[in-house]
Amino acid sequence: MKLNFIAILIFVMVSQSVFSISDWGPTGHRATGEIAERNLTRRAKRKIEKLLQGEGLAFVSTYADEIKSDRNYREFFPWHYVNMPLDGNYETTEKNPKGDLVTGINHCIKVLKDENTSDKDKRFYLKMLVHLIGDLHQPLHIGRKEDKGGNTIQVQWHGRGSNLHRVWDGDMLNEWDMSYMELANNAKDLTKEEKKAIQKGNVLDWVKETHNLAKEVYGSVKSGDKLRYRYSYKYFPVVREQLQKGGLRLAKVLNEIFG
Repeated sequence: MKLNFIAILIFVMVSQSVFSISDWGPTGHRATGEIAERNLTRRAKRKIEKLLQGEGLAFVSTYADEIKSDRNYREFFPWHYVNMPLDGNYETTEKNPKGDLVTGINHCIKVLKDENTSDKDKRFYLKMLVHLIGDLHQPLHIGRKEDKGGNTIQVQWHGRGSNLHRVWDGDMLNEWDMSYMELANNAKDLTKEEKKAIQKGNVLDWVKETHNLAKEVYGSVKSGDKLRYRYSYKYFPVVREQLQKGGLRLAKVLNEIFG
């Protein structure tokens, strides 16, 4: 009985550690998915609705995190991030032989554009793509290898133990206690020209932009800092902006594939 209890406890701890390094958390990913869906062309939206069998982008946006609990999907774990030094860039940084966020996104796009791909596989890689483009806009998913994207930088968040990665993943979002629909509904009102400016470029351009933001995030704290309202006041608008950028850019990619 005691051994069973210990086994269960270990399983819970491992499960929690897996999900503690997730990205944006469910609320952030769903907000990005919802914003993307609102910016799809009619043609792309019809095709995606059919492929996803009625499920929306917000609903499937957390799928890539959910499968982390299944060892059968282990090969996809490295797709959630890119590690590079702060003074480096993707092109010249040593690549993970198991893949990374960029190779994962590119593979998803390739599969979805292949007319010979089955609907089952397209459905899987579409769900992955929705999530990964969200990941691309969380600055610490394009962070340093030595601190695991800020996971080992210990801080306090409103008196509770946390780390820099977790603060950006979910702590700030959770503190505001907004649903993903509230976040999407309150996204900045942009003109067509402003949306096009955000959507300009490609995946590598967006990686570079997010990596530049990561530099600022790393410089915003030091280990042991006690973060409260002042930090949220300064950076929660950045979180909201990143969620919106992720949604608009996801819409661009999907419109190019399905539109």
